[in-house]
Amino acid sequence: MRVDGDKVSKASTQISPGHVLTFPQGRQIRVVRILALANRRGPAAEAQSLYEDLTPQAEPEPPRVGPRPTKKDRRNLEAFRDTE
Repeated sequence: MRVDGDKVSKASTQISPGHVLTFPQGRQIRVVRILALANRRGPAAEAQSLYEDLTPQAEPEPPRVGPRPTKKDRRNLEAFRDTE
């Protein structure tokens, strides 16, 4: 995790409004700016109002054409490639 571009090793690092956090979430890197801090732990909708998402939009992966190939399909493809 990074706070304002500086790598953070402790989970207890103090943050305040205006800080920019960079962290991995799943397969993507998220970038958020803290707008305010909450006084209590609340619902997700309330939490989303406390930060601004600065994550660049990634291009969507192209859709898969057809179903996943079976083992027999892969063997046939390998046999076809070997004949050329």
